Amino acid sequence: MKWFKKEKKKDTSPRHETVTRGLLIFSNTGHVMRAEQVLKEENFDIKVVSPPLQYRTGCDLCVEFPLVEELDITRILKKVKLVPIDIVSMSSNGSKPLKLCRTKDFGQYIMVRAANMKITVDKIDKKIVNLSGGGCPDVPYLAYEMVGKSITEAPNPLLIGHTLCAYALSTAYEKMIKIIGGEDASSGRDHSG
Repeated sequence: MKWFKKEKKKDTSPRHETVTRGLLIFSNTGHVMRAEQVLKEENFDIKVVSPPLQYRTGCDLCVEFPLVEELDITRILKKVKLVPIDIVSMSSNGSKPLKLCRTKDFGQYIMVRAANMKITVDKIDKKIVNLSGGGCPDVPYLAYEMVGKSITEAPNPLLIGHTLCAYALSTAYEKMIKIIGGEDASSGRDHSG
């Protein structure tokens, strides 16, 4: 009688799991942004993500990287005096980074949220209709420079702002360009996710 037999459960314990990615945890956003720049210049497969809650240090960003490159990455970061406060292996049982970008479709409008910043674009004429979020001093200036312009004409927020809000908005801006289409004259950073 086959239906009385217990089915063996798949073992998902950490000892049977292949961990291939890690997180570089830094104490502040400036270090994350600088580490991203240095590691991208060295052609490492990295991306900036939001760390799991248990690894938040006051900085809501961290760098995800391939664990096999940990030694090379840490050597390069030490050379430029950017030492992470922690290096964490990601696993499928809870240590996954959170999505930095989220998209919401409102019919004629589409919104991309990255961290605490949101950019909304009219899908028909591709004009930015709203920027919101943050609390950084440059957010009103970013809105002044970008709202009313098409997504391809508006400047990348990183070129005109210098705060975490500008960084997060740049992430949303670049994701929006990928969604809406058009030429991206931005910094070339990849923020998939």
